[in-house]
Amino acid sequence: MDSFRVGRFGRLIPASGSPFAAQGPGPFGSEFRLTDPSQLFVSNAHGGTSAGTVSAFSVAGDGTLSPIGASPFADNQTAPCWVEITHDGRFLFTVNTASADISSYAIAPDGALTLLGNTTPGVLGAASEDARLRPDGRDLYVNETGAGVIGEFAVNGGTLTPIGTVPVSTGDGAAGLATN
Repeated sequence: MDSFRVGRFGRLIPASGSPFAAQGPGPFGSEFRLTDPSQLFVSNAHGGTSAGTVSAFSVAGDGTLSPIGASPFADNQTAPCWVEITHDGRFLFTVNTASADISSYAIAPDGALTLLGNTTPGVLGAASEDARLRPDGRDLYVNETGAGVIGEFAVNGGTLTPIGTVPVSTGDGAAGLATN
């Protein structure tokens, strides 16, 4: 994985030691923890059936990446692709594209992850892509591209409850998701 620090005038400067070895096959989605931007979480989507993982890294000021704790952390699902972290930095969700569900993790202050569980397999439509929290953090939206809908989930800590879907009429399907 390539890592950079932002230098003067916004120029990217490669971190010493970059590129860094991925902790699992197919590093895919990533997100920094808002409450501690020195922590980076990366989904590893190509581990195979029920073998996805999420890596946790500490990012030094010079861009150097170091694994956190026992990283990578098991997902026990297939193809965790998209990562979304709650605004309070306490929980992380992965959209598991191939197993059509969502995993929930608790994030410890040091960045270690504890898998809390998964939504019911198949709760998402086929080929789900991308996820975003509502600005107030109370709902999670998932672009269920294969089903042509946006899935809506109520967020209560690390627990997700399906609350419905909204059809998307974009012809070839939506390719991203943003909230405001």
